[in-house]
Amino acid sequence: MTTFDKREQGFEAKFAHDEELVFKATARSNKLLGHWAAAQLELSGAAAASYVTALVTDNLESQTIDGVVGKVSDDLAGKGVTREQVAQKLQDCLHQAVQQIEAKA
Repeated sequence: MTTFDKREQGFEAKFAHDEELVFKATARSNKLLGHWAAAQLELSGAAAASYVTALVTDNLESQTIDGVVGKVSDDLAGKGVTREQVAQKLQDCLHQAVQQIEAKA
């Protein structure tokens, strides 16, 4: 194996690791946002868990950050929560998720 091959494997491993971290941080931040939104909607128990699960799993394949913010802001529109507030909360949740992941590493 040449030095170039080793270097290529190193880059591939780092890319896979970074993608896994992004995936975990996104899923965790959506979960945190879901818990916050469920509390705003006054959901508890199974209803809150279902809301959180739907927010996390729906995002895995098709939704973008804008999609998540849009869904939650639509859900919270009747509570007087703006899209900007939801976007800010998602940023806070992402920061918290990254900290939690780094703490486990």
